[in-house]
Amino acid sequence: MRKETAAISLAVNISARQFRQPDFVERVLAALDRTGANPLTLKLELTESMLLNDVEDVIAKMTDLKSHGLRLSLDDFGTGYSSLAYLRRLPLDELKIDLSFVRDILADAASGAIAQAILTLGKAMGLRVIAEGVETEEQRDFLIRMGCHSFQGFLYSRPLPLEEFQLWLPESAARAAPKPKKVRRSTSKT
Repeated sequence: MRKETAAISLAVNISARQFRQPDFVERVLAALDRTGANPLTLKLELTESMLLNDVEDVIAKMTDLKSHGLRLSLDDFGTGYSSLAYLRRLPLDELKIDLSFVRDILADAASGAIAQAILTLGKAMGLRVIAEGVETEEQRDFLIRMGCHSFQGFLYSRPLPLEEFQLWLPESAARAAPKPKKVRRSTSKT
């Protein structure tokens, strides 16, 4: 594994159909075993539609996956059939503010209020919150002022084929690295 990719966290969208498969957990664990991938760097993004069916089965599978080190994110939060009673029972690590709220955040007060509510809820529950669909610096800056510090969207990159991603990654890491501070030296003579 290359040094610049060893610590990358990979998020994988899981469909409700995939998640409902009886052997889903076993298949994920077998893939990790087969590839030698670190489960701590894998985040499974689940949608609220998964909660429409057997909630107890969903919770059991999520708990099993989490016990093996995988992280779990509730994608498109606030756009589906959220039940806060179920939400508090889910072994989540992260909520994602849906791009429909982010897209309109600068022009629509209701979108801003919903984003703020999701951030507040996430913080109260000890969950990381990520805003998806961030396309402009203005959106990012507005979300930062609200207390959001994790983003994804075209502001950072459009989807890339693997080869282009591998070229983009070191450049991205270099841009994100902290810049060395200049140190002023005293030149006074004594």
